[in-house]
Amino acid sequence: MFAILLAAVAAFAVAPAAPAAAAARTPVVFVHGYTGSASNWATAQSVFRAAGYSSSELYAYEYNSYGDNVTNARGLATFVSQVRSRTGAAKVDIVNHSMGGLVSLWYLKQLGGAQYVNHLASLAGANHGTTYAGACLIYITCQQMYPGSSFINTLSAGDETPGATRYATWYSACDGIIIPYTSTVLSGATNNAVLCETHLGYLTDTTVLSQVRSFLSS
Repeated sequence: MFAILLAAVAAFAVAPAAPAAAAARTPVVFVHGYTGSASNWATAQSVFRAAGYSSSELYAYEYNSYGDNVTNARGLATFVSQVRSRTGAAKVDIVNHSMGGLVSLWYLKQLGGAQYVNHLASLAGANHGTTYAGACLIYITCQQMYPGSSFINTLSAGDETPGATRYATWYSACDGIIIPYTSTVLSGATNNAVLCETHLGYLTDTTVLSQVRSFLSS
């Protein structure tokens, strides 16, 4: 699987990248969760296209769910740089889900990515970890995702929403995977409590996804 991922990234990197004029809208980079893939964002991309986004403004980053989230965040940094180069945009918007919250936040907080991100929207992000990760501690990503890990402690230290980036989260008591469900909440963000949504339900909830789209246009 990882070899396929590397091949996909390489293909992206060598594809024709001559930037035309700056993008009409800020490009959106979607970041999936643990064991996820770009296909997780099919509904979201449909919601965005219905509002006028073109396919050339919508990108999905894929990473190794079983590797190291520091490495995954570095890969996101490279991916964002490629999107900016391809579109001519100075910044991107990021929409993440679940463990994608950790990948995204590490990029913004530890790798200086905030300067390249206008908005960050986190759907059920494991932003302060989840005890559910105890079920997969054989993998480093799950070790990092467990509350109290050095990875989580580093992310939680200091300003949780750095830079000029605007942050928003969506979280629900019905999540079932992010435990406690309030782990998603970030100090300094617009935190939206969803009445009752399952962890994977966000990915096909057109109401929430429309809210995300509106947030990115704010």
